[in-house]
Amino acid sequence: MSGKSSVTTDTALTTAVKYIIEFLLYGNKDAVAQVGYTADPAQWEKYKVVIVPNGHLGNDIIEPDMLTAECKLQNDKKHYLFDTDIIYNTFFFISRAEEVINHERDKHGRFLAGYSILGDYNRLQIPIIDEYSRLLLKALDLPMPPNRFSRVTLTHDIDTIAHYRHLRGAIGGLLRHQAQAVWASWLRLENDPAYTFPWLIEQDRQVKGAGVIYFVKHTHGRGLDYPQYNLHGRDWHKTRELLRNSGATLGTHTSCYGYNGSEGPVRAHYLNCSIDDMRKMVLAGVTDDYTMGFADQAGFRLQTTRPVRWIDPETLEVTTLLLHPLTLMDVTLSNENYMNLTEDEAYFYCQRLFDKVRLYNGELVLLWHNNNINPATYHRSLYPKLLSLI
Repeated sequence: MSGKSSVTTDTALTTAVKYIIEFLLYGNKDAVAQVGYTADPAQWEKYKVVIVPNGHLGNDIIEPDMLTAECKLQNDKKHYLFDTDIIYNTFFFISRAEEVINHERDKHGRFLAGYSILGDYNRLQIPIIDEYSRLLLKALDLPMPPNRFSRVTLTHDIDTIAHYRHLRGAIGGLLRHQAQAVWASWLRLENDPAYTFPWLIEQDRQVKGAGVIYFVKHTHGRGLDYPQYNLHGRDWHKTRELLRNSGATLGTHTSCYGYNGSEGPVRAHYLNCSIDDMRKMVLAGVTDDYTMGFADQAGFRLQTTRPVRWIDPETLEVTTLLLHPLTLMDVTLSNENYMNLTEDEAYFYCQRLFDKVRLYNGELVLLWHNNNINPATYHRSLYPKLLSLI
């Protein structure tokens, strides 16, 4: 490694460590100087809290019920020492370094919870980074954050506006003996079973102060991106005006085959967002991504409930891309190849996740698809129940 690149790496590392400590302290910049990240005992007396670097994950990640990242008071009564390298552990999850190390992907190219060291319900329900924050705040005699949601963001991916108002969809409906539904849809957009936007708007208004984002597809409509609705057509124009008049934000639902440009906040189709995609987003000036949840299991993929700036796992750059943890997605709960929960099981599982987000003053982010609110699923009845918990 050249001297120049070494200096650059050292600078990036210093910046990343400082950002992580500040994040763990809930943005308390004044307290950062009280935390040391060093293995040199001669330096420890400078700090109230010392975190010793070791560059590997602690046992608390593998067995979250046996949390070992406890602060131990030293005999000189001057500082606390963390047994676990909470800086490295935090970096590992918010940078998605695991996805650089582990190359396993599903048939759609996604990194699933089943491939992660977090790959069971218990680990995914415990945001270990937020646990570290509470321990650190306690050691520094700083107040805990309020036990409430810092923000609620209700999001909806518009995978299709209507099932039957395009040729392939209409033919499919006829072949499934849905002629009456197809005809009703062709007569009037609002008759189509996927056009549930008025209902969603009504439900979301019940949560005062919540942000609402609809992610609009911008793809070629091929393969898993099918169907792509006409963004210059009357149906989308009508839908867009309805959503804008409701006060919602319109974001971009990018291709599941890779980042393909965007306007406003972003979420990848199929929750398929790679490290390369995030780098492209940074270069394109994207500031907010809402993809960070596992498709196959609901929980805390980033191991925090709070929005966090993405750190490139290879360059160590603290980027301008803010990752908003996705608390849960509707189909994750119900699909047979995902969690396959009943409505009651899904409700109580979601309730536990809500409690964690509230405890750590995190951002609650829900994803409900407009085209999944139908009699074949329980999502029309579950969604209002979950909103009432907020």
